[in-house]
Amino acid sequence: MAIQNLSAIENMLSQMRAVAQAASAGSVRTPNTVADSGGFAAELARSLGRVAEMQNSSAAQTRAFQMGDPGISLNNVMIDSQKAGIAFQATLQVRNKLVEAYKEIANMAV
Repeated sequence: MAIQNLSAIENMLSQMRAVAQAASAGSVRTPNTVADSGGFAAELARSLGRVAEMQNSSAAQTRAFQMGDPGISLNNVMIDSQKAGIAFQATLQVRNKLVEAYKEIANMAV
């Protein structure tokens, strides 16, 4: 189970790296290619949705464990809680970088 969780985290990190590389490449896109691929905003929205889903799932699993559900082990609760926490921290760091980039662009002389 821990190997599966680790691969899910690595998958999310690779997706975030791919988005960051695409954003830093500065490739010019026409409106049609943005609509076809979903664009940065759509990928960001999907990522936020996945993080929210992980947090909700972790909270539900924690509640089930606290209520004494025999099918829920403490190990799984702790691992899922840590995954949700890491995903949230990564999302927070991405948000901070986006705010920094926005401020830098806003302060540019035109």
